[in-house]
Amino acid sequence: MEKNNDKLRYERELEQSGFRAVAGVDEVGRGPLAGPVVCAAVIMPTEESTLIEGIDDSKKLSPKKREALAELIKERAIAYRIEEVQASVIDEINILQATRLCMKRAVEGLSPAADFVITDGNMTLDIALPQKSIIKGDALSYSIGAASILAKVYRDALMCEYAKDFPAYGFERNAGYGTAQHIAAIREEGICKIHRKTFVGKFWDGREKTPPANT
Repeated sequence: MEKNNDKLRYERELEQSGFRAVAGVDEVGRGPLAGPVVCAAVIMPTEESTLIEGIDDSKKLSPKKREALAELIKERAIAYRIEEVQASVIDEINILQATRLCMKRAVEGLSPAADFVITDGNMTLDIALPQKSIIKGDALSYSIGAASILAKVYRDALMCEYAKDFPAYGFERNAGYGTAQHIAAIREEGICKIHRKTFVGKFWDGREKTPPANT
């Protein structure tokens, strides 16, 4: 468990300062052309017997490994919360503010509540709790890594569901990112209701695809 112990440095330091419920927070989906931004907040136990081997930046893990770890994280977490902010809100307030809002909701939805928050990147949240941002935190912090895995697994599954309603865009393969196939589909089909209009201006001709009747 040496690797995970290294990743508990921030949590251990905060515990020594008197904090007992440190929440790691991360997001996935800031860059895609479609779909929500998804954020997770998670408070993990730090006793040796509870540690989960293999927690890391979710982008470094295979889908199968991420899914297995996500189940373990949910089982062992003291608390976790996953939130999403939809494309229409991203268009309205911009992706940075949408991400901050999503993280805030995730933190405030934790039960039991956190007493300190650590976030990935360089992100200050509008919350009453003390907080710290950690560059590359998803790779350096056990708690933030756990949050990144929960957010990634949740969003990938969500985009696979959207792919059933909007098959032209290949969301099950690209998760809404701007792949060549996805961009070609936007040019051919127009956009669907989960596209971010502020993100697709270079490729979009103004047409909006009528959603299927069951959505």
